[in-house]
Amino acid sequence: MFRDIELAFIKLHILHHAGQDEVYGLGLIDELKRHGYKLSPGTLYPTLAKMEKGGLLVSETRTVNHKQRKYYYITAVGVKQLKKVKEKIRELYEEVYENK
Repeated sequence: MFRDIELAFIKLHILHHAGQDEVYGLGLIDELKRHGYKLSPGTLYPTLAKMEKGGLLVSETRTVNHKQRKYYYITAVGVKQLKKVKEKIRELYEEVYENK
């Protein structure tokens, strides 16, 4: 159960960062590690693929240092969903922390 909640937070982080700038797999793993998430490529890449299939992200493959790297960007649908979730996060935060 906790892993499901944690994965939801990871997806929010991905949307947030993809909304600020292009992101790529290993860069996201490092960024998420800074936030305390231990994520393997075997978990991250299927998550990115599902988010892309769901219309939240779009990708572009480029060659970097003679290797293929897939960059992800947030879509208009992703921006809309992130905005909705931010409102829910604010509401939950207020309920949990400010209305003790």
